[in-house]
Amino acid sequence: MSTKVYTPTAEEMDSRIARFNELEPMSTTDDLAWVPQDAWEIFFARKIMAVILEDTKSPFGDRAPIVGAHGTTMFISVMPPGQGPCLHDHNETFETFMVLQGSIEYRVGDPIEHKRVLNQWDVFSCPPGVYREFNNVGEGDAVQLTVLTGPVERDDVTMPHSVKERVTNEYGAKVAEAFGKIMPFDPPRE
Repeated sequence: MSTKVYTPTAEEMDSRIARFNELEPMSTTDDLAWVPQDAWEIFFARKIMAVILEDTKSPFGDRAPIVGAHGTTMFISVMPPGQGPCLHDHNETFETFMVLQGSIEYRVGDPIEHKRVLNQWDVFSCPPGVYREFNNVGEGDAVQLTVLTGPVERDDVTMPHSVKERVTNEYGAKVAEAFGKIMPFDPPRE
C-alpha cells in the first residue's frame, strides 16, 4: 500500500522547521519560576529547549517550534559540570540520548546498578520502565539531544519515592508536591 505523496505549502514546510537560535527554554520553567534553581536542577537539566512536542500534556511544557510528529518528542539539554536530572523512568516510551558536547554519565537502576560514560556523538537508548539518571562528568557544559518515541501521550514519567523524600528534606513538601504534579512519585518500596 503506497502513501499519498504531496508537496507541502510554504507555511506547512516552515511549521516543520526548528531553528536552533530561536529555541526557547521549556515552558515548565515559567510555571515553576518560584522554585529555587538548585531544587529545579534535581529534576531537569539546567536548560531544556524543546524542538518537537506533541499537542498533549507533557512535563516538558507546551512551547516548541514543531508540534506533532506522531509519537516523537525532541529537546536539547545543557548541563553545567556536576549537574543532571534525578532518577526517573518513562513508563511507555523509549528515551534516546545523543551526547553533542562533553561527557555524560548515565546511571541505571534503583539502587544504581550500572554506570556508563558517553562522550560526543555516543548514543544511549533507554527502554521504558527503567529508572535512569544522568550527570555531566566533564569540565565544561555538556549538551545532549534527547528523543522520546512511543505512544503520543507524554505524561508517562515517574520518579522513585526516594527522590520525593530527598526533595522534601532539602526544600520542603511544597516543592516536592509541585514536581510530583508534573512527574508523579512512585509509592515507597516495601
